[in-house]
Amino acid sequence: MRNEYTFSEFIKTVCSWASTKIFYSGARLIRRPFYLRGKSSLASYQGLTTGHSCRFDLPGKNLKTLYFGKDCEIGDNVHIVAYEKVSIGDNCLMASKIFISDTSHGNYSGEVQSSPSEVPNDRALITKPVIIGDNVWIGENVCILLGVTIGNGCIIGANSVVNKSLPSNSIAVGIPAKIVKEYNSVTMQWIKK
Repeated sequence: MRNEYTFSEFIKTVCSWASTKIFYSGARLIRRPFYLRGKSSLASYQGLTTGHSCRFDLPGKNLKTLYFGKDCEIGDNVHIVAYEKVSIGDNCLMASKIFISDTSHGNYSGEVQSSPSEVPNDRALITKPVIIGDNVWIGENVCILLGVTIGNGCIIGANSVVNKSLPSNSIAVGIPAKIVKEYNSVTMQWIKK
């Protein structure tokens, strides 16, 4: 099925395409508006396509913290925070309204923890890398939190919160996300867990 654009959408897309070629020459299409804080931290984005109103919060200072594999497509209103490392594999498909962060305001486990009486914005920033494998499909309104690794070929259902790592070739849904199916390469079917 082919997308049909209104005339105004066509003009906006052409303007976004021109802007992409000028400012993000390796990307396929960065739709406007697009918010990027710390551009020097954007390490790779070959063939990247974004929807409208995406936002990437990065530290800048030439610290490479956000990596996109080849030919990733992300929907509208995707927000990525990468202060240590967020790596997204090749051919990933993301729906809209997704939040991915390698950062938390405060520490809430271990020996030294943040106090609830401390102002949240004054709490120490805690970072742990987020790694997303190749060929991953992330549904609408998903949150992926710090320290998570998502294996190759995973599918994350809409409205899920991923706070623990997921093995390759699994489908996870819910809050928190739990594995509901795994791909069996012998039978070539998704099997309920």
